[in-house]
Amino acid sequence: MATPSGWRRDGNLPNELNSFVGRTKLLITLQQRLRNPETRLVTLTGVGGVGKSRTALRIAHLEQNQFKDGVWFADLARLQDAGMVRHTIASALGIADQSSRSESDTLTDWVGERHILLIIDTCEHLLEACTSLIDVLLDRAPNLRILATSRQSMQLPYEQVVNVPPLAVPGDDPTESLFSNESIQLFTARARAVVPDFVLDEQTIGSVAELCQRLDGIPLAIELAAVRLRALSVVQILTLLADRFSLLSGASRTALPRHQTLRAAIGWSHELCEPAERLLWARLSVFAGDFELDAARYVCSGDNLPAENILDLISSLVEKSILLSDGTPSGHRYRLIDTLRKYGEEWLEKLEDTDRIQKRHRDYYLQLAERGEQAWSGPRQVYWFMRTRLEQNNLRSAINYCLSTPGEAKIALDLLSSLWFMWVACGFSREGKLYLERALAANPKPSKERCKALWVISYICSHQDDTHGAIQHAEKCSSEALQVGDSAAVILATKMLGTAASLQGDLRKATALLGVAIEFHRGGGELNPGLLPAIVELSFVLTAQNETAEAEQLLQDCLNVCLQRGELWLRSYVYWAMSEAQLKSGHITEAATNAREGLRIKLHFHDVIGTLMCLEAMARIAVAEEQAVHAARLHGASEGNWRLFGLPLFGSPFFEEGHKQGVKECKRMIGDSAYQIHFQEGFQLSLEEATTLALDDGTTPGPFRK
Repeated sequence: MATPSGWRRDGNLPNELNSFVGRTKLLITLQQRLRNPETRLVTLTGVGGVGKSRTALRIAHLEQNQFKDGVWFADLARLQDAGMVRHTIASALGIADQSSRSESDTLTDWVGERHILLIIDTCEHLLEACTSLIDVLLDRAPNLRILATSRQSMQLPYEQVVNVPPLAVPGDDPTESLFSNESIQLFTARARAVVPDFVLDEQTIGSVAELCQRLDGIPLAIELAAVRLRALSVVQILTLLADRFSLLSGASRTALPRHQTLRAAIGWSHELCEPAERLLWARLSVFAGDFELDAARYVCSGDNLPAENILDLISSLVEKSILLSDGTPSGHRYRLIDTLRKYGEEWLEKLEDTDRIQKRHRDYYLQLAERGEQAWSGPRQVYWFMRTRLEQNNLRSAINYCLSTPGEAKIALDLLSSLWFMWVACGFSREGKLYLERALAANPKPSKERCKALWVISYICSHQDDTHGAIQHAEKCSSEALQVGDSAAVILATKMLGTAASLQGDLRKATALLGVAIEFHRGGGELNPGLLPAIVELSFVLTAQNETAEAEQLLQDCLNVCLQRGELWLRSYVYWAMSEAQLKSGHITEAATNAREGLRIKLHFHDVIGTLMCLEAMARIAVAEEQAVHAARLHGASEGNWRLFGLPLFGSPFFEEGHKQGVKECKRMIGDSAYQIHFQEGFQLSLEEATTLALDDGTTPGPFRK
């Protein structure tokens, strides 16, 4: 599964996991449409299971070289909230805008003049939101092409609709050899994947041809049937499937013929599962996206499914191709493809067990969020960073359940607030703010849970260069905390007000507020987001007031705490702030060493703003070292990426003064004309390329690679 990261020119296409069979004419048609300069939007339509997504992925790989700025894939299949369509597509594009700009502006600014093919997969359940966004994007991005998949068209005047038909079945072309028929070729390819010695010959061709005719050439149905060769012959599969069709023919007369065929094929696979496998299939449908074994054990066990049996049952469903299995660095993860997940959802409803399983799912991910919060300041930060990003779809599903189910709104506050590290440190601040605003509106009465949500959203606003919002939420937190007797929330609100004051350049106020927060947290309060961020911010305020010795002492104390606890994320900010203090006091070599160390640590996280701050620091160091060409390139790289990810330097006078002075000095050394040339060279760099330039060691940064 692709995850959001820094921009790459080659896009984010998933790998093709198996061979693509047939569709030659369809692929030629799509190539012609996509290469036509007048074609902006192509929508692939067709019934479920017919292969729309697989066809889109195949043509995307074939046409990848036609789009110099990449082919990008956004999967909406598991998205439930129409309000998150823009955010999901922005994440797929690698945009980590943490400003308060509208998402449409962010997307259109990012795409701009780039030559991009954007694939938006599975739009039918979010059609209005997709249509609205597509219309805006194509209007404002002249070189953008969009390939969408949907069970129905967008109804846009410039849309070109291409229907994805079932595969040709034997008899469609009387002149065609059965051995050349694409339905038969697909069955054979999938059959050999499960039974390597399967032979298509004169003995088997007749039965395979009849089977493919029965299945109407629907790829998903053919693939499900092929899996049965592990236990049955082709003749046995055909006989059993024929019985299944005769049973369904009377009960499903209102269904479209091919929809009936697919349901029959899935239903037959369902009936061939053991009762416990069918029950697990239904319960697994609650997961949005992929999941790990422990999650399945917690959510799905009980009531005739002992936890100790879940692994064997999952393995059996993988063998039957009901579940897909994918190895990741953190272990195996599993998922139901969308059509099979929807079938499982229907059975869960019939069992009248949906709400209970959704609550179990919600409980698991609430506990996961709370564990992540408790562990964040320790040695497993990188693990929790990766784990949280892997679980993004399921966390969204749990949040949406809480926000849409009566009586669950207060739990939404707990879940969202526990995930503060995901919103602030993992690159999802915009998403966190949207959810927190909804949760706060649903919980208007003062409470400790609401107070925590208020300081979290204040923290997010500071990261989004929205100091007005940060102050507003922090003040409300402080006021309500006094009402409910939450002293810890009062101090955290004080810290957030200190952060906002520093961004506004009010150094005296920032010093006082951050000092209060530090004194409280030294008495045993939270390291993150209380003590350590406050120390880093106060040190920078002191540096701005030329009190560099005191700033360095504070930072050394903070660094010692980070090293003792194994804290990594804040440690990178410590090195950055240390470099700023050392640069101001004239210790340029030490400043360069610390800035590089801070940037190297950033490679473990999707901390775009932190990375950009390190690039800014290294540009000022390059000026101090009289490396004006390098500094100009870093200035360009920094500004180009700030525009993609947020308001440059938060729009804060606190940070802008040093930047302007660096630019002025750089121009003095090499002149305006040379400066602009090298600035533009840097401006073209992606964030990963800019990081490599700054480190100047020839390494390829890891976290900005998919």
